[in-house]
Amino acid sequence: MCTGKCSKGIGICLYPLAVLSIFCNILMFFPDFQTSYSKMEAEGLYRLTDEIKYMGGVVGGGILVLIPAIHIHSTGRQGCCANRCGMFLSIIFAAVGVAGALYSGTIAGVGLIRGPVCRFENATWSRPFLNSSESYLGNSDMWDICEEPKDIVVFNIGLFSALLVAACLELLLCGFQVLNGLFGCICGTCNHKEVA
Repeated sequence: MCTGKCSKGIGICLYPLAVLSIFCNILMFFPDFQTSYSKMEAEGLYRLTDEIKYMGGVVGGGILVLIPAIHIHSTGRQGCCANRCGMFLSIIFAAVGVAGALYSGTIAGVGLIRGPVCRFENATWSRPFLNSSESYLGNSDMWDICEEPKDIVVFNIGLFSALLVAACLELLLCGFQVLNGLFGCICGTCNHKEVA
């Protein structure tokens, strides 16, 4: 497969991953699909997980991957970017995508490990799994400690896991594009029209 066609495929694969990251991060601002927790957080009450506010999915896995995806995709098409210079630029853009994916994946991993913010005994809002000796991820019996928002543990695990998987895939694709761009820069994109 030539480097130009490979770039086009990588770019196309990055688009839905970036959109998924943005969607998951925005959705996490609305636990139990309600806006009240975000409003209370804006009023200074502790209701949202800190890692949500770091915007790893929007900034890292979203914008910092979406912009490189546009250029990487365009290096696979006939035109101004389908040349050695375009492939060299795709290396730089892919490195930005790697940084974004690392940021998103790190934030998602930390969010998974530290657990959600919820109301538990004595109407206390905090992170009940933060200093636990046992991991809550493998023990679903511990999840009942969270009384509000409803099913917040499943909500956080599902969305942070989706962000983590998307970030890992983005990291692999952008990392591969760095190598592909290097070969394309040295050998060319082979995107020329065949003469019959």
